Amino acid sequence: MSEIVHSKERILAVDALRGFAVMSIILLHNIEHFNFYSFPETTSPLLSSLDSHLWDMLFFAFSGKAYAIFALLFGFTFYLQFHNCEKRGEDFRNRYMWRLTLLLLFGFVNAIFFPGEILVLYALIGFVLVPVRHLKDRTVAWIALILMLQPLEWLKVLYACLVPDANPQQTYFSLGDVYLQLGGHSFWEMLKANFVTGQLASLNWAWSHGRVFQTAALFMLGMLLGRKGLFLYSGENKERVAAFWQRVAFLALPSAVILYYLKDFIYSQIENPFLKSSMRTIWDSWYNLSGMLLIVSGFLLLYWVNEGKVQKILVPYGKMSLTDYVMQSIIGSLLYFGYGLELHLVCGTTYSLLIGIVFLILQVAFAHWWFRHFRRGPLETIWHRLTWLGKK
Repeated sequence: MSEIVHSKERILAVDALRGFAVMSIILLHNIEHFNFYSFPETTSPLLSSLDSHLWDMLFFAFSGKAYAIFALLFGFTFYLQFHNCEKRGEDFRNRYMWRLTLLLLFGFVNAIFFPGEILVLYALIGFVLVPVRHLKDRTVAWIALILMLQPLEWLKVLYACLVPDANPQQTYFSLGDVYLQLGGHSFWEMLKANFVTGQLASLNWAWSHGRVFQTAALFMLGMLLGRKGLFLYSGENKERVAAFWQRVAFLALPSAVILYYLKDFIYSQIENPFLKSSMRTIWDSWYNLSGMLLIVSGFLLLYWVNEGKVQKILVPYGKMSLTDYVMQSIIGSLLYFGYGLELHLVCGTTYSLLIGIVFLILQVAFAHWWFRHFRRGPLETIWHRLTWLGKK
């Protein structure tokens, strides 16, 4: 297994899975108009019904799960980089923290175009991997479990039970605060609003909806999966890895079904809005976790069984996920916001989804062309070179 870890050959199934996550995100962002929830009035009953069903279907399939896949693979990538440096007798800690600082800068650039981007959040939370990198597997697993249980939300539940009339404000910044600038025609005003208010709203939303604890837990889980070689389907490792992901799918499927069908009943039994908000955060994070694990296990098992015959098309796309993500924000804002083509005025869910599919096809085609000539994606090359600045 160690030979596989040290090989320069990439784990293509992971690249394809990352590409799938980016694909899911781009489709969701398009129907959301990149967090600008402005939609035209639909006079056609058929189109209105189609809009509603497509919206529900895409959110059911991908919402909260695509980002969770991203977070899981973020932790796995950290493990690969740290482990390989350690085997060479190098300390990756300082390089990694510098790498997170660079990611934070990429996030700031992305935030100019997209209020709600996640790179800033990932860069900040990524520092939690530094103190846990040498802890025992069991210790890391317990920390991840506690974080996934959403301890802060349970404290809120306790507070709501002790003080039934309490309903403290949790959202101090809202994406609605930047809608005026998103719909306006000034790029400069949009830039200022997105960079400050939009980013604060995004971070506030992540904190209020349990994403901070969940993301940290998934980073650690991804690191643990890397330690155990559970993404490495090769040689004698095949049976063990396949059996693990089969067990994950076997447990995740009923968990996702139960959590999905019970959530509305649970919410309906709670009248206190503060208590309901906390229970919704807890329940949704568990549901998204089970749904994400079901998608990951199904995707990987299908890839390995069919040797990636279909999913390999997403490998180049996944290898340049940072470029994909930032590019979609820049082009998406140009398509839907007021300073650009203002498609939010004419495109409902159906048309926006079609635009997203075309956008996706063009990005995948670009990725295939790029990797015929270069080793890394455009932004990945910059990130890599700056990460290893000063080292031959």
